[in-house]
Amino acid sequence: MNYVVVGALILVFVAVFLALEGLYDWWNSTQGPEARRIAKRIRMMSAGGQVDSASSSLLKQRMLSNSPLIQRLLLRAPRVVAFDRFLVQSGSGWTIAGFFGRTALCFAATLLVMLALRAAPWIALVAALVVAFVPFEYLLVMRSRRTRRFELLMPETLDLIGRALRAGHSFPSALQMAGAELPDPVGEEFRQTFDEVNFGIAVPVAMNNLVSRVPSTDLSFFVIAVLIQRETGGNLSEVLDNISSIIRERLKLQGKVRALSAEGRLSAWVLSLLPFVTGFLLWTMDAGMMSLLWEEPAGRKAVGAGIVFIILGVLWMRKIIRIHI
Repeated sequence: MNYVVVGALILVFVAVFLALEGLYDWWNSTQGPEARRIAKRIRMMSAGGQVDSASSSLLKQRMLSNSPLIQRLLLRAPRVVAFDRFLVQSGSGWTIAGFFGRTALCFAATLLVMLALRAAPWIALVAALVVAFVPFEYLLVMRSRRTRRFELLMPETLDLIGRALRAGHSFPSALQMAGAELPDPVGEEFRQTFDEVNFGIAVPVAMNNLVSRVPSTDLSFFVIAVLIQRETGGNLSEVLDNISSIIRERLKLQGKVRALSAEGRLSAWVLSLLPFVTGFLLWTMDAGMMSLLWEEPAGRKAVGAGIVFIILGVLWMRKIIRIHI
C-alpha cells in the first residue's frame, strides 16, 4: 500500500471535517437559536427601550443593517426609529434593510415578469407598484394578529399578576411569573420587561417600554394603573381584577359585533373580486374581445377608472365594517 496516498486521504478527511466543523460553528454563532434570541432581545430593547444616547446609537447600528454604508444611510433617514418600532411590533424579525430589500425584489420581479409577458409599460409599472406593497401589508397583518393575540391573553395575564400580588409576591416577581407561564407574545414581552427591571431599569421606564413595543389599549390601561399605584398607593390586585373584567366584557362585545358584521365582510370580498373573476372568464372565452381593454385608449381609460373605483369601494366598505370598541 502506498503510504503517501493513505496520508493524503487522511489529510483530506481531516481538512473536510475541520471545514464542516468551522461552518457549523459559524452558523451556530450567527444563525443559531441563542444568536437569534440575543439579536431579538437587542432589537426589542433598541426599538422600545429608553437608554442612554451612546447605547441607543450602538443598538440602532447593530439593528438596522450589517452593511456600514446602508447603516449610515438608514440612520440619516427621517422617522427610522418609528418604522423600526413598527417592525418589532409585527414580530417578524425583519430589519429595515431587509424590508426595503424585499420590497425592491417584489417590485423588480413583478416588473420583469409583466414586461416578459408583453404587457403595456404602464400596466407593468402599476402591477409592480401594487406588488411592492405586499411586504408592508404582510407586516400590517402580522402586527394586527400579534396585537390581537396579546389582547386575548390580557385578562388571563392580569388575573395571574393579581393572584401573585395577593399571594405576597413583589411586582417584578409577578412579571417574572407572567413571562414564564404565559405563551408568546405575552410571555415574551413580560420576560423582556422583567429583564429590564432586573438589570436596573426603573419600573416606570420598563413599563413605558412595554407599551411602546405593543400597541394595545388594554395594555395601556394596565400600565397606567401600575404607574398610578406606584405614585399614590392602593390595592393593585383589585384594580387589575376590575380591568380584567372590563377587558373580558369588551372582547365578548367585540365577538358579537364581528358575528353581526360577517355578512358585510363577505359582501366586500365578493364585490371586490367579482370584476377580476368575470374579466378572467371573459378572457378565456374570447381573448380577442378582452384584449381591447389594454390595446385601445378607451379601454385603458376604462380599466384605470374601474381600478380606481374598486379601490375606493374597498376602502369605503372597510370603513363601514370595521367597528372599533
